[in-house]
Amino acid sequence: MLYWETAEVSSLDDAELEWVALWNTLPKVVFSTTLSSVQGHARLASGTVVEEIERLRAEPGEGDIAIGGATLAAEAAAQGLIDEYQIMVYPVLVGGGIPFFPSQARRVDLELIESRTFKSGVVYFRHRVAR
Repeated sequence: MLYWETAEVSSLDDAELEWVALWNTLPKVVFSTTLSSVQGHARLASGTVVEEIERLRAEPGEGDIAIGGATLAAEAAAQGLIDEYQIMVYPVLVGGGIPFFPSQARRVDLELIESRTFKSGVVYFRHRVAR
């Protein structure tokens, strides 16, 4: 995350400059079991995933909360905190890693909102959790 705050602006193309303008204004919360501090415009989570998401939802304004990382996403999903999934499927097979959708005891029904295929072969899916 810090890269975008410190990137040399003259080395960025138009799309990256647009991303920097959007990214740098977003609040960022880092969950870590090893860090005691973070740099830049981020803060270290002081509560559980549930507490931090409730805190972010209580802040003024409207906006989405994005979760990066399979472990954190799985914890939020297990607590029923995810309203929408935005998934990018890349045309590559890998044989390891942490699954984003670990085996769960409960079923989550989804409604397709949008899908898009890019020239690269990447497919974007946006689903809302059916409640």
